[in-house]
Amino acid sequence: MTGAVLARAGINRKAAYATLAMTLAAEAPDMDVFWGVGGPVAQFEHHRGMTHTFLGLPFEAAILVGLVWGIHRWRVSRGKGETKAPVRWGVLYLGCLLALLSHILLDWTNNYGVRPFFPFNPRWYAGSFVFIFEPVLFGVLLLALVGPWFFGLIGNEVGERKPKFRGQGWAIFALLAMVSLWSWRWIEHDNAVVLVQREYFDGVQKLRVFCSPYPTDPYRWHAVVETPDHFQMAAVDTRRGLVTTAGGTDVIYKPETTLATLVAKRSWLGRVYLDWSSWPVVEQTWIDPDGVATVRFEDLRFDYATFLTAGRGQSSAGRQPVLGATVEVDQERRVVEMKLGTKVQR
Repeated sequence: MTGAVLARAGINRKAAYATLAMTLAAEAPDMDVFWGVGGPVAQFEHHRGMTHTFLGLPFEAAILVGLVWGIHRWRVSRGKGETKAPVRWGVLYLGCLLALLSHILLDWTNNYGVRPFFPFNPRWYAGSFVFIFEPVLFGVLLLALVGPWFFGLIGNEVGERKPKFRGQGWAIFALLAMVSLWSWRWIEHDNAVVLVQREYFDGVQKLRVFCSPYPTDPYRWHAVVETPDHFQMAAVDTRRGLVTTAGGTDVIYKPETTLATLVAKRSWLGRVYLDWSSWPVVEQTWIDPDGVATVRFEDLRFDYATFLTAGRGQSSAGRQPVLGATVEVDQERRVVEMKLGTKVQR
């Protein structure tokens, strides 16, 4: 949707096929989903990988322009090569690059993050001020795309002359609304972090503070505080300036290191997970009668369950964390199973 809106903001008047190419380009980095054929761990390892990097974007743009060129040649061969705008492949290439960059920017705004400088810099970057799916932003973009069509139908009914290009004003409005929403959420995110940093929390030392967004409401945040011996969860309301805890059920004590957790961390899944996760908790949760130990990985950035469900207690062995993973290790310290969520790596 963002790619289509960017095109309709004016680029579609400069180059033929801009809306088609930029819509495809804005989605193209997610072609890494095809790594899923290698199993959930392979997909997780390459999710937001090379297709989401500054190094990869020029090649993706070239492939997309080549695809559109093929479509154009096919239309010409059928006598349908006439276009509303001039055919300008250079402008189309730059438009594709812009749409590809918009994908990285949108992914950066949420708390999962991207590695745009990979492989030169493997660090993950995350703005963490917009939820992974923001209904308000979705509604604004949808309105920008559907509004011109709807009012065009009304115009046809009353006999108005059909414009050659439609929707530029709607598209510009949507892009300005997107930037405004981001700015608002950025400010509220900083306010949430400041509120948590000022909170007393029984006087414990704060090593790190992190705030994750909720959808729709820019004043509501999920906070995680690291202390020397535990992680403290909190709900933040920046409108009222409140930081709320759940009375002991929102504390995760740092688990002890065992032989099983050491083996699990060195497994394929463990290495990939710890490379990505900035707030990991790795805990041995179970040993079955055969001596197979289950080690669970979770990232506290996504532990919204603390405030969405009833108190969980200080033991978290029975929970299924969002974006969690498990590794099973036998008595010989061998990995016997790796699972991402409910999907087993075969």
